[in-house]
Amino acid sequence: MLKDFKQHIFSNFPNLENKKIIVATSGGVDSVVLVHLLNQLEFDIELAHCNFQLRGLESELDSKLVEDLGNQLNCKCHIKKFDTAGYSEEHKTSIQIAARELRYAWFAELAYSINADYIATAHHADDNLETFLINLSRGTGLDGLTGIPKQNGNVIRPLLSFSKEQIIAYAELNHINWREDQSNSETKYVRNKIRHNIIPTLKELNPNVLSSFSKTIDHLSESRAIVDEKVSEVLTEIQSKDGDVIKINIEKMLKLTNRKAYLYEVLKNYNFTEWSNISDLLEGQTGKTIYSKSHVLLKDRGFLLLKEREQLSVDNHKFYIEKGIEEIEEPIKLAFKNTDKKETVTKNYVLVNKNLVTFPIILRKWEEGDFFYPLGMTGKKKVSKFFKDEKLSRFKKDQTWLLCNADNEIIWIVGMRQDRRYSIDSSTTDVLQISI
Repeated sequence: MLKDFKQHIFSNFPNLENKKIIVATSGGVDSVVLVHLLNQLEFDIELAHCNFQLRGLESELDSKLVEDLGNQLNCKCHIKKFDTAGYSEEHKTSIQIAARELRYAWFAELAYSINADYIATAHHADDNLETFLINLSRGTGLDGLTGIPKQNGNVIRPLLSFSKEQIIAYAELNHINWREDQSNSETKYVRNKIRHNIIPTLKELNPNVLSSFSKTIDHLSESRAIVDEKVSEVLTEIQSKDGDVIKINIEKMLKLTNRKAYLYEVLKNYNFTEWSNISDLLEGQTGKTIYSKSHVLLKDRGFLLLKEREQLSVDNHKFYIEKGIEEIEEPIKLAFKNTDKKETVTKNYVLVNKNLVTFPIILRKWEEGDFFYPLGMTGKKKVSKFFKDEKLSRFKKDQTWLLCNADNEIIWIVGMRQDRRYSIDSSTTDVLQISI
């Protein structure tokens, strides 16, 4: 296997030479064999072991084996203990997901701290088939059928082309010690049910099932590449960005054949699940909104607007600006200075009659019931009506700031319209310029 592994590494991972590699080492046969193989090829490796503290003494013995392995091979070993159960409870997630999140977050931190170039995990061909079957059973698109990638950023999986059988055979031939995680033999988890009940049957039906599966994955990956190329081409036509908001042109989307498929490709990475509702959004009413755990999708006239949820909250906090302050940085950048200017204002600055201003002036978000007297118009107008006339989306409304006098009267809808009550005329002696 060493010869095949060497050929595989230099064919598929040519950039590993002279690079530092963190090897995720559980103590199981897969990761221990990966450590031995990389060490045999004289790569610069350091071991990283996660003790999730879920199996009492067994977890401690796993850590001890990895520590001994590092000493045996003269490789530096990093061991970290996690309160996995506590994390799972706090974040309302399963133990499996908690362990995964803790593991990869720590690997990333460790790689940064020791200047490692890659993180190697011991996923193998059987793992890949299991993942394929899990995704297939739950319902998935092409992404779920292309298996585990050989490389994802700086995470590499050098054993993905090798079977569990090959790995165990190598370990036994070379008298390599490893530890068995007894939970791997339990069938209460979906993956273990597939591993122990389904894959043996598939291998019985076709002893070369892993080889056949590998060819299927290659074909699906090639199809995935074709789809990605076409989706990228379409995205340049239908998608644009306005600040931190992604805009999807509905008219152009509706002209596409298989628009549901394109909509899925556009939004698949934003944690949406209600795909039928999202498709209906294309022809739904303006203002209709769909939430995922991380994003929100809003129908706004001719566009679908996509934005992160955490950026949506309207901050009701008021920022007070004292007399004499020349500049603020937060929550937005504004500059204040006395001036002799008398020319017409623009959206980027206003000229205010300073004698009418009472400090501290207030910077805040709009509230229901707010009104002002728009410069250039007669009468007063509700801010909500002004926003509607300006065709502002809900996202834009939430991003807009009001600059107000100390008594809360609006001086300026920042970047949009000044209140005429605070405008200057030919008789104004003290002029305050407020600029974005």
